[in-house]
Amino acid sequence: MVISKDKCYYLGYISKTQGYKGGLIAFFDVDDTQEYSKLDHVLVELYGALTPFFIETINLKDKNFVQLKIEGVDDEVAAGELAGKELYLPLKDLPELPDDEYYLHDLVGMTVEDATSGEIGVVTQVLDYSNNPLLQIMQNEHEILIPLIDNFVINVDKKARIVHTDVPEDLLDINKP
Repeated sequence: MVISKDKCYYLGYISKTQGYKGGLIAFFDVDDTQEYSKLDHVLVELYGALTPFFIETINLKDKNFVQLKIEGVDDEVAAGELAGKELYLPLKDLPELPDDEYYLHDLVGMTVEDATSGEIGVVTQVLDYSNNPLLQIMQNEHEILIPLIDNFVINVDKKARIVHTDVPEDLLDINKP
């Protein structure tokens, strides 16, 4: 069974090998690594496909780093082949969030309605820049970028699939000719 990347979320990456018995150090790009302390598998992107690997042991370290021992990876050569590779998990494995919280990937496809300008368009992508995620909205052929901050994003209605914003009009016109 082939697992499609669009049915998964980015977990992090394998940063380096550790020792000579196949140990790995990975970085998990998550808010709370504690939620992954009992993780039993990961999907590793190898040769353009997501490949499942089972975890023998996982030890949480500082600053979102974790120590991993993966089944079948028993020496530094095998571990070295995984170093630098991206890690994913199926979307269905994400914990359910309360109504007032959302995952960034949930916003893709939602309609953006502004308090002043009305309907702006549909979120085509969330550009997840470090500490500055942006909503990318295409309005006709023009790209609109809205910082995903509390000052601009008033409410996200997950059931109605609407992002309510209150954005300065000048910001909406920045990329227009």
